[in-house]
Amino acid sequence: MTDLSLPEEPTAPDVADGGVWLRCIDCGHEHAPFEEIIYTCTECGSLLEARYDHYPTFDEFTGRGVWRYRAALPFEEGVSLPEGATPLHEAPRLREEIDLRSLRIKHEGMNPTGSFKDRGMTVGVRVAQELGVDRLACASTGNTSAALAAYGTRAGLETLVLLPAGKVAAGKIAQASLHGARILEVDGNFDDCLDIVQELADRGEAYLLNSLNPFRLEGQKTIGLEILEEFRDDEGRFPDRIVLPVGNAGNTAALYKCFRELLAAGELADSDVPKLTGVQAEGAAPMVEAIETGAENTERWSDVETIATAIRIGNPVNAPKALPGIRQTGGTAVSVSDAAITDAQRALAGEGIGVEPASAASVAGLRALRERGVVGADEDVVCLTTGHLLKDPDAAAAAGSAPESVANGTDAVLSHLHD
Repeated sequence: MTDLSLPEEPTAPDVADGGVWLRCIDCGHEHAPFEEIIYTCTECGSLLEARYDHYPTFDEFTGRGVWRYRAALPFEEGVSLPEGATPLHEAPRLREEIDLRSLRIKHEGMNPTGSFKDRGMTVGVRVAQELGVDRLACASTGNTSAALAAYGTRAGLETLVLLPAGKVAAGKIAQASLHGARILEVDGNFDDCLDIVQELADRGEAYLLNSLNPFRLEGQKTIGLEILEEFRDDEGRFPDRIVLPVGNAGNTAALYKCFRELLAAGELADSDVPKLTGVQAEGAAPMVEAIETGAENTERWSDVETIATAIRIGNPVNAPKALPGIRQTGGTAVSVSDAAITDAQRALAGEGIGVEPASAASVAGLRALRERGVVGADEDVVCLTTGHLLKDPDAAAAAGSAPESVANGTDAVLSHLHD
């Protein structure tokens, strides 16, 4: 494992506002966070990440949910529904089947709009308020649109979402619609939608709240803080590995940043850092391709298809942040079939944990890596599930048991049951 530590930052630079600033991940150029709207480096065009003049310890966190971690965030409070504090389930039958020392499921589907995206929006919409923008926008495979619409309307802001026509689950469109978003269905895929939204943002027509926005990932890094705190409290140690679905790779990047900040605070040693392990569907696996070939960045997949609509993405914008996270923590990436994803969705449901297909990819990937011997039987593993099963009710119905017709009457029901 290579050095994960952040550069020494004893004092904030001149561009800092309230002890926070933005730094380019490539050239290191520093930017003021709230003086102007900025998403990427003005010097080289690369991705930005939020940096702080202080990295807090676990003892500094108080309260519950995302804003328990305000000491590690750019504001004391955000636009909140509230979010975070999601369950870390035990899964005893799955643990025994896969053969692991321990297995826990971090169920992000229990956030207010049913996905992890709420963590990023509570911070991102607060930043939008600070900047004084009027319209928020995103491209989405569904979950981002639902979260943006809910948090945007909570803040009294106009929301615009661009979706790939015919490619988004009905439950997610319904959420965005009911929360009052203006929904545009584009004749193209998610990556086409993101291209358009980025151009709208560049023209000043809207404030971009996809995970290209570095403040979105600040909220999402609290997933890692919750996992590490609760797992340590329950098991007396940190997990060896965190397995997660990968679409735009925002969570992978966010967890990597979480670990690096805890290292800087002295709360983790290098040996404590969990291995970040990404899982993609076979029909949309540019991150896996990059890991397997040793490429520095992903190649855009123009044609992507999978039942796991939330990760049906061919050009993960956070790959430059996420690929080092996988490599430097000693993790890996794997692709799985749609059939394996559905099998994992059923297995999770058998533990009482209801997730949409993309969420189940983490368990499908863990199964594959355990079978190959990449994951050892002595490991403590946390699988991240990112969205609730009702996000995609059609997929849930297809994966579940079919209703059975029966005549009207108790005797008819008993007869049917005993046949």
